[in-house]
Amino acid sequence: MEKEINNKVLNELCEAILSLRTQGECKKFLRDLCTLEEMRSMAERWQVAKQVNKGIPYRKIAEKTGSSTATITRVAQWLHHGEGGYELVLHRLA
Repeated sequence: MEKEINNKVLNELCEAILSLRTQGECKKFLRDLCTLEEMRSMAERWQVAKQVNKGIPYRKIAEKTGSSTATITRVAQWLHHGEGGYELVLHRLA
């Protein structure tokens, strides 16, 4: 699994993302790279992660975001037991 994650192609994508300088550039890149549904899903998961991090009950998160409890549980798992990416960005944006 780790080999899959650290391959050259993914590294190139990460470099492309790191080259973006503004929110506008990021939106343009994401729109060209992703479908509208993929962008919606990523934005939804980010909103869920922020609310889970604040300790908001899953039911309230589901009501606010329209996310399923399965999605909320999955995001919470990655937030608490993942690679630390959510925590890193949540801390930087705090």
